[in-house]
Amino acid sequence: MSTGITKPDEEEESDSETQAVGAARAAGESAYQQARMDKKELDAANREAQRRAREAVRDADRTVELKVFRYDPEVPEKEEPRFDSFTVPFAKGMTVLDALMWARDHYDSSLTFRHSCRQAVCGSDALFVNGKQRLGCKTQVADLADEGIPETVRIEPLPHADVVKDLVVDMEHFYDQMEAVEPYFQDEDTPDGLEEQRQSRENREQIKMSTRCIWCGACMSSCNIAAGNNEYLGPAAINKAYRFAMDEREGEDLTEHRLNIIEQENGVWRCQTQFSCTEVCPKDIPLTEHIQALKREAVKKNLKFW
Repeated sequence: MSTGITKPDEEEESDSETQAVGAARAAGESAYQQARMDKKELDAANREAQRRAREAVRDADRTVELKVFRYDPEVPEKEEPRFDSFTVPFAKGMTVLDALMWARDHYDSSLTFRHSCRQAVCGSDALFVNGKQRLGCKTQVADLADEGIPETVRIEPLPHADVVKDLVVDMEHFYDQMEAVEPYFQDEDTPDGLEEQRQSRENREQIKMSTRCIWCGACMSSCNIAAGNNEYLGPAAINKAYRFAMDEREGEDLTEHRLNIIEQENGVWRCQTQFSCTEVCPKDIPLTEHIQALKREAVKKNLKFW
């Protein structure tokens, strides 16, 4: 028979649950209020930045308009790709990266792009600027016009790559292709003790340019073959293979191993010698020449005299 009387432990448990629910609600309300405050503060900061931007543009002797590709799959109203315009005051020596950073800091803090060293070394800010692959930190705005400064600079993400957000593209496939050629020095006969591995001056000159690759992906983006064939190693990876295959400090067996990698179906023989990769390389690497040199080495490896 039920007495209708709550046991002390059940009553204590009920009170605990009530307190927990109340605490959760209070925490949720506090977080909601904090988010509202943060949004208000962010909106206020954006309005102030935009006010200063308008003043700077008004007082500038010269300005340049940026037409920037925008896309954000995580925000419903930004899922549809578009171009946003930003008017930026021009200063002597201004690079495309400088202009983008000014637009982000004064107009829209959500504008997204990669950058790091700002010295054309890290390769992170490769972009499609006025119809050509370029490094944002190396490209002078003034160099984009025959005379004076350009009225408009059109900035897009690298073609032939999936866009993650705005000017940021997915580089995973590019890195996979680079890793496929084993881009690191391997030695079959490591010297004993502290004996150095000597390299002749002539051999160093032969591979010198190939060592300048900064993994920016500009050459891969410009390559029509890579655009139509996802398995093609691409000019950057083949150049990296050249750098080690031609290094005299690696033995003959390793050289043959590297040539076997690059002469596969989607290796050097897919190159159609269009020179587009060489034209856009920000480090002036003769990529097409290196690819042709590896073709010759692959042919010589397979020649038999009997």
